[in-house]
Amino acid sequence: MDRERSLEIYLHRQIPLSAAMKASVQSVTKESVILSAPLEPNINHKSTVFGGSASALGILAAWSILHLRLVDEGYHCEVVIQSNQMEYDHPISGAFTATSSLSDASVWPKFLKILTRKKRARIEVQSILTFEGATVGKLEGKFVAFLRDGS
Repeated sequence: MDRERSLEIYLHRQIPLSAAMKASVQSVTKESVILSAPLEPNINHKSTVFGGSASALGILAAWSILHLRLVDEGYHCEVVIQSNQMEYDHPISGAFTATSSLSDASVWPKFLKILTRKKRARIEVQSILTFEGATVGKLEGKFVAFLRDGS
């Protein structure tokens, strides 16, 4: 099974909201995860994407990149969001995507060092929301990883 399908199944099982949103995984690389969602299950009273759905897809993408990077490096962690800020630049009236990446990739080695030493570490991750090729929003989130026993 490819990484995209495996991540999608994991998200739908572990975070049922992702299944209700019909979120799908478009791409997985070390640098980014791209998720998409259709308008229909995420629609609001103005026939555009509900702000909570836009934010949720951004958080899911950001969480996913951090989760996968940690798994790839052999760390077994619980990953949670601590805080986030969402900017909504334009209404979204169709299927949309969230592309996540580390806000500053150069902090990754320090993040892992702190995680190993203190059993928890914080890092900032971003997601760019796009619709019809244009940026329509941006999420900045602080995430905390907790190292599980036995890692």
